[in-house]
Amino acid sequence: MSSVQLDERLVRDSYPVAELPLCQLRLMDDTRFPWLILIPRRAEVSEVFDLNEADRQQLWREASEVGYMLKALTQADKINIANLGNVVAQLHVHIVARLRGDDAWPGPVWGQGQPQPYDLDGLASMRDHLLARLDGLKQRL
Repeated sequence: MSSVQLDERLVRDSYPVAELPLCQLRLMDDTRFPWLILIPRRAEVSEVFDLNEADRQQLWREASEVGYMLKALTQADKINIANLGNVVAQLHVHIVARLRGDDAWPGPVWGQGQPQPYDLDGLASMRDHLLARLDGLKQRL
């Protein structure tokens, strides 16, 4: 899907969903939280400020649109958008739908319990829902 080599942890912990103008969109393999990741297709970039101005604007455009889409899809109480990179240095942006009463509410999702991987049917269903909503979103990007 992408010509930029992905960090092995991103590959291991998530599934590809779609290619957006700047980023590869991936689904984290944890059914407890609807959780997407945007990974810019730019080599050797670890910080948002490493991107040129046009790419920075595009990254936040994609993050905002994907966040809006995920909130509508999940009826989330809050969408968390975060760029950490303490473990995986490759620039990536987490977009997590949070629901009051989820396994980590109101704290952060990182380090909370054990991930609950998707089974094949659950993964296919979630990807189908995301792809159906992405059709309209891609036109705005």
